[in-house]
Amino acid sequence: MSGIPGTAVIQITNLSSAVSSEQMRTLFGFLGDIEELRLYPPDNAPLPFSSKVCYIKYREPSSVGVAQHLTNTVFIDRALIVVPCAEAVPFS
Repeated sequence: MSGIPGTAVIQITNLSSAVSSEQMRTLFGFLGDIEELRLYPPDNAPLPFSSKVCYIKYREPSSVGVAQHLTNTVFIDRALIVVPCAEAVPFS
């Protein structure tokens, strides 16, 4: 089901500007063990933004396919878009 074979990283876009790292960890942590999570802009960003992007690296690549099932799930006030991502991009 994963678009990039063997990747353990997902990109979540169309996130509400009100979302926090802890909320993302809670929501996506049910789908597998999270090795690393990065939210852009970070929780403590001084300027307001209209949306955010999150990258999550799971311990197991199989969690990526499961996480993609959350695409179009409305979280806070927006429908999430979850796609597999090349591992080197957000965590290098």
